[in-house]
Amino acid sequence: MMVVTRRGVLLAGSGSAFGLFSWQAEAQSRRTKRQLALPRRKSARPRNILIVLTDDHRYDAMGFMKAQSFGETPTLDRLAREGVHFKNAFVTTALCSPSRASILTGLYAHQHKVVDNNHAIDPNLVFFPEYLQAAGYDTAFVGKWHMGQEGDAPQPGFDHWVSFKGQGTYLPGPDGLNVDGKRVPQKGYITDELTDYATDWLKTRRKDKPWMMYLSHKAVHAEFIPAERHAGRYEHETFRYPATMAPNGDAARGRPRWVQDQRNSWHGVDYAYHSKLDIGAYYKRYMETLLAVDESLARVMDLLAARGDLDDTLILYMGDNGFMFGEHGLIDKRTAYEESMRVPMIARCPALFGHNVVEEVVANIDVAPTFLEAAGLEPPKEMEGKSFLPLARGEKVSWRSELLYEYYWERNFPQTPTVHALREDRYKYVHFHGIWDIDELYDLHADPRETNNLLAAPGHEELAAQMSTKLFDLLERTDGMQIPLARDAGQRNALRDPRGPLQGTFAPSLLEPPAKRALGWLKQKLHTRSA
Repeated sequence: MMVVTRRGVLLAGSGSAFGLFSWQAEAQSRRTKRQLALPRRKSARPRNILIVLTDDHRYDAMGFMKAQSFGETPTLDRLAREGVHFKNAFVTTALCSPSRASILTGLYAHQHKVVDNNHAIDPNLVFFPEYLQAAGYDTAFVGKWHMGQEGDAPQPGFDHWVSFKGQGTYLPGPDGLNVDGKRVPQKGYITDELTDYATDWLKTRRKDKPWMMYLSHKAVHAEFIPAERHAGRYEHETFRYPATMAPNGDAARGRPRWVQDQRNSWHGVDYAYHSKLDIGAYYKRYMETLLAVDESLARVMDLLAARGDLDDTLILYMGDNGFMFGEHGLIDKRTAYEESMRVPMIARCPALFGHNVVEEVVANIDVAPTFLEAAGLEPPKEMEGKSFLPLARGEKVSWRSELLYEYYWERNFPQTPTVHALREDRYKYVHFHGIWDIDELYDLHADPRETNNLLAAPGHEELAAQMSTKLFDLLERTDGMQIPLARDAGQRNALRDPRGPLQGTFAPSLLEPPAKRALGWLKQKLHTRSA
């Protein structure tokens, strides 16, 4: 079933002119002319491909990472033990729609233009499953689409389709599911039900034809609702609050003013989601909700083993972005802090590689070219990402020395400014646009928790300037020198708690030194007298 439907979508509750519009005829016309057949790699046998994507799953929220004293993920632990753990996996934009579009296209957000959860999908974009279809793959999408917020109609590149509107619901709701273009009711807990659909499709796969399954869970997006069998599992456990959550101290003194201000906001610990949220209790529900995802993966792997397909299937597990639980006084994502932009990524395929731990920085833009290589295809040159299969095999290959991160200010969530960052192996430079504040520079080797902003005191201006030049060189090379603009749409979460903390203070580097101020006063006085 090759269905090309509208690619324009509506932001929930907007009702604006930005909303529904159809590109179906144009998209269909363009696709009939587009060449989707890619060159084949010599002697490469196509592998089955399974990607399991979770929502808001931070990089260390897995049992074997031991971020907390609780939180079991036996299947993810097994995947890491038998396969490859990409320790330094990142997204190039820590936000649902942009990250998902980057996974599907191998492009940065400023290239595919899905820069936030409002922007619709350009009909000229090609998703990697379309190339797989052209190469003879059976393809299926099961789960959360979430690009533009509301669309759940079948999308190009998928023979089989199961999805839901927007964020969907953990428990059965009025909208139900879209199964191959037909509306059907949701019967049970969403993680389990999506797994049922996924396994039902996998059971019918032919042995003589490769397949690709894209299993995209709603979990672990807020509001976290664990399966009934898991509710309360961690209720009595102790949550270790992050040291950088404190409102003062050395880390707070080096932060930009906007970060301090954001504490008292929708995305800050002092007024989280405009409430008095208990961060520790929130994390416990998050980990309880993840339990069903881990069980889901076990069910799928057991089925593949029973079919004799497990070791010949490339399984990739990852999150669409990270999530902060109090780090730097913040919750949620969007920022360029490690907890926001870093994600779990584990792969298993004994037919292609063994057990390994990859230290190099890989990203969501690398997923599409990796899958194309696993299918025996040469990725198109326009993709910015690179296949990480050589890294998984332990080969010494030329790899990126820096990764671009970008996030564009949203009127719906105005607490976070436009952010561009350059993350190298050792240093991270974070550049803000449209705000009166200092930038950030961190030595990740000496300061992995990003507590010491090197730009809060003199001494690192030259390094920052060099990294800024690299950042803008990369943006220029990839046609990223524009700030996108969208119409107002949707709810605006812009309140502050009047009883909460006051606004932050400017960094010392932005305050005029007393000696300079006195000199300025003296010059003004002499000028007045001479006049």
